[in-house]
Amino acid sequence: MMGIITRLFTRDAAVSQAGPPDARALAALHAASFHRGWSEDEFERLLSDRHIVAHRATAGAALAGFILSRLVSDEAEILSIAVASARQGRGLARQLLDTNLRRLAALGARSVFLEVGEANVSARRLYRRAGFQEVGRRQAYYAAGHGGAALVLRRDLP
Repeated sequence: MMGIITRLFTRDAAVSQAGPPDARALAALHAASFHRGWSEDEFERLLSDRHIVAHRATAGAALAGFILSRLVSDEAEILSIAVASARQGRGLARQLLDTNLRRLAALGARSVFLEVGEANVSARRLYRRAGFQEVGRRQAYYAAGHGGAALVLRRDLP
């Protein structure tokens, strides 16, 4: 039942592959979402890298969210995921995550890792519901007041 409700609320956002032309919009959303935003140049380099798998969600012409991961051999790492504040709580992060995980699996990934701030309750809930398990902890990874410890999570893909 929850899946049906989530699909109803996220129907207004279309998910597609992201590329170098999206660098400016992704950098702006990243800067609005994180303490230290990545620059447009950093995004352009990432989106030009053959090991990067990136998806964006758009609502009309506006960027609503994105996810970036890096795939090397059969292991992937989710580098960043962000959803515009006006779109949060509607299942869009889960839609982006599911799309990205399916693409990684199709490209041969067998396991996916990520780091998440211990204080980031909503992200931890998202990843737990998506089947990620804690496999490590990095104490004092984030600056004081920005999450403290980082949890290292892993999920195996079919």
